[in-house]
Amino acid sequence: MRIAFFGSSLVSSYWNGAATYYRGLLKALAAHGVDVTFYEPDAYQRQQHRDIDDPPWARVVVYPATEAGWQRALITAAREADLLVKASGVGVFDRELEIAVAAAASATTRVALWDVDAPATLDAVAADPSNHLRDAVPRYDVVFTYGGGDAVVRAYEALGAKRCVPIYNAVDPDTHHPVAPRENLRCDLSFLGNRLPDREARVEAFFLDAAARLPEKSFLLGGAGWDDKPMPANVRRLGHVGSADHNAFFCSSRATLNINRASMARYGFSPPTRIFEAAGAGACLITDRWEGIEQFLEPGVEILVADSGAEVAAALDGLDDLRAATIGTAACKKVLAAHTYAHRAREVLDVLGEPARRHEAAE
Repeated sequence: MRIAFFGSSLVSSYWNGAATYYRGLLKALAAHGVDVTFYEPDAYQRQQHRDIDDPPWARVVVYPATEAGWQRALITAAREADLLVKASGVGVFDRELEIAVAAAASATTRVALWDVDAPATLDAVAADPSNHLRDAVPRYDVVFTYGGGDAVVRAYEALGAKRCVPIYNAVDPDTHHPVAPRENLRCDLSFLGNRLPDREARVEAFFLDAAARLPEKSFLLGGAGWDDKPMPANVRRLGHVGSADHNAFFCSSRATLNINRASMARYGFSPPTRIFEAAGAGACLITDRWEGIEQFLEPGVEILVADSGAEVAAALDGLDDLRAATIGTAACKKVLAAHTYAHRAREVLDVLGEPARRHEAAE
């Protein structure tokens, strides 16, 4: 099977939180004999901030971020692919691509919408009776999402989706695994996430408030966009952290914090890539509360759950190195057993009616 995948970027995680998801999932599909071509626009300086070379398991096509650029890329992709995928959040010409890919379905080419931010997409559609996806969604053969659970499935079915299937984030043990801590990254609590409107208030409530409550402890903030944000004195800012440094980032703190964006927390069942990255690295995770956590990690055993900055501070204040290590080890064991991209790839192939032709050597 040949897949042509239009997404934000496979080779750069710069302002691109979906990079880990794309890499892990498409690599695992390629291991089953799927021929992958990833189409990404030359936009947002991502090509200048590449953090991997073109991988051996996918062909990467970088097209100009122009109308002519995406049109030429789509003509080629539709001619060559058995499955044509439009991911949400490409960043340029999303509306045009979503309409055009839906219209490209044929007797030989299936089309899929792959929504990597279904809560935000569905909120936007609900707020706009003229949103283009109201007409486009019923034309796709399948809608995949990387989270959202039954609420997202029902919402997409109400829009006329033929089928909607969540394919959750996961871990690639080849890229996310325990490493030695780095002295320059040591802290009591870390958080990794870009500054986004749908996240900032929750970062203030869960991370910055906790830092203010524990002035004797050290906090580390990674991610782009935080330069001019007022911070407590015990918070250090790193700026953008490339994917090659994520393991060290997670392994160098006593605990690391997950904060879901507001829309993801509201829908639930939306574990971001960071949860699986950190768990794969054996880090002790503290997360804000959202419905469905227990489907992925057991609260109190494999992850700690907090409802506020005060509870984050209390959890951190009562966490010693032994308990942190025990929780991190348990989380790592769980994701390796049940939540790798090898598991997710088989789910995708089942939906598409494709056999799993061969299995990864690590299994």
